[in-house]
Amino acid sequence: MEPQARAALEAYYNRRYGLDQPPPVQYLRWLNAISPVGFTREADGSLGAFSFFKGSDLGESFRYGRPVSALLAERVPVTLLLNLLTIPLIYVLAIAVGVRAASRAGGRFDVASNVVLLGLWSVPSMLAGVLLIGFFASAQYWHWFPTGGLSSREALQAPFLPYFPSAGAALAAVGCILGGTAASVMLALRRGAGAVWVMVCGLCGLVAGIWLARATGALAGVQAGFLLDRLWHLALPVLVLSYGGLAFLAKLARSAVLENLAADYARTARAKGVAETDVLWRHVFRNSLLPLITVSAGLLPGLLAGSVVVESLFGIDGMGKLAVEAVQTRDRELVLSVTLVSGVLTLVGYLLADLAYALADPRVSYD
Repeated sequence: MEPQARAALEAYYNRRYGLDQPPPVQYLRWLNAISPVGFTREADGSLGAFSFFKGSDLGESFRYGRPVSALLAERVPVTLLLNLLTIPLIYVLAIAVGVRAASRAGGRFDVASNVVLLGLWSVPSMLAGVLLIGFFASAQYWHWFPTGGLSSREALQAPFLPYFPSAGAALAAVGCILGGTAASVMLALRRGAGAVWVMVCGLCGLVAGIWLARATGALAGVQAGFLLDRLWHLALPVLVLSYGGLAFLAKLARSAVLENLAADYARTARAKGVAETDVLWRHVFRNSLLPLITVSAGLLPGLLAGSVVVESLFGIDGMGKLAVEAVQTRDRELVLSVTLVSGVLTLVGYLLADLAYALADPRVSYD
């Protein structure tokens, strides 16, 4: 920039944000700006009268030249989508693996799952993301998934649900998918699996049915639609974001179930003639949820931090990538706003954990 334009821009930012003032004063000005209740700001940058309805102003991004609130409105839903898909997946699989390993402690499944979970916990998410992109998204090996982004350009004009070119193709595809799902669920039920394992087997059968439909040509000519295209793009990012938390929570669930299986109330229930399945799921499982709920309060902030790596690797325009760009370009208003959103989501996570305590344990009450 020319010296005169640079001086005028610096004077504008100093007048609007008080950058030439001490850091405590700048911080107080920022708190007043983001608060809906406070002092209004005059045209020359000075504070005006106190108002209860002045509104909240997150400032303007130095890099993008746009209001920070508009940038966050675009990026925060993307990161929340990743986390809303990841958290249920982590808990369902962790509970299934942990309960199964604890109920058969010392068996082959327990030993194998311990080895696998330890291996997953030891792999950094950055390395896992690079390996998955290199093998499963590269045209040199298996080009099964896209390398980045959230959707293809063609899918933006496609219908939301898949489109079948003919009734025969629709019946063949639906038959393969429903057949694989039903076969897996029936097999799990015949083996006496619990409800969680039935859900896991059903999901595996669904994936197998889709693969069978694709291999047999039943999906030939089918337009995937916007929904399947979005899920296709989210598969690898969700996998990278979830395997670490899955390993930790599965080990935690195993230890909690093992501890409660040896408790006095479990032995009393067995002495009364209660079936082992009822002892496990109606008595032990509910008490074993308490440590998992405690961890869930810190799981959301951890996933938000992990989304920084995932979004940078897969080129997803979410809040994590926005935070990295803001730090690299020293975009003060954007860094402060991203930190504010992260803090609010952390508090929401702790609030939901406190409410979940009351649902899992009737002895907990909030007056």
